Amino acid sequence: MKPQQTDAYSLLLEAIDVGTFKPGDRLVESELADRFGVSRTPIREALQRLETQSLLARDGRSLIVASLDHNQMAELYVVRRELEGLAASLAARHATEEEVRILREMVEEDNELMDNPPALARANRRFHKQIHLASHNRYLVQQLDLVHRTMALMATTSLAAVGRGAIAQGEHDMIVRAIEEKNEAAAGTTLRDHISVAFMTRLKQDASRRQEEG
Repeated sequence: MKPQQTDAYSLLLEAIDVGTFKPGDRLVESELADRFGVSRTPIREALQRLETQSLLARDGRSLIVASLDHNQMAELYVVRRELEGLAASLAARHATEEEVRILREMVEEDNELMDNPPALARANRRFHKQIHLASHNRYLVQQLDLVHRTMALMATTSLAAVGRGAIAQGEHDMIVRAIEEKNEAAAGTTLRDHISVAFMTRLKQDASRRQEEG
């Protein structure tokens, strides 16, 4: 049985998220249908949905993976910082013992990935998603899903910066410690600070890239 429209959407979304399709890449309906082994109709519907969500943009008559300019990136980080902080605060209040244990295990396992930025970036997404789920607030999870989908439009990860992996893992440890202690204020503040540092790291990456291009 052929995958349905939602599956085609999920396949395309995953391909953007993991960097198979990068900002600026042109997406051709027929090529995507062949690649994923589905008919063109669900691919067309999935492309329309992704365009509506601003993950794809028009380039003439073609669709390309969208990219974020400086202002869009700054706006996204402002929203992410506040929503992530709220999620951590709620996780400190509502997370079950099992959920907290999973977060702790994630931090310990992810420490082994610090020399592998792509793998650490994937692990980082899993870690943050686990905090979102531990907030036990479905509406907050939905909004954070949208934010993180949009984060995929950034061509690089801040974890690729020299030394950022170790720093981020230390910050994750402090976030989990606050959740373990059920300290809502500390969990929220620590996670918001974590996002601020990630944003500053990304700004430095962009400045360095512009300098090299100049």
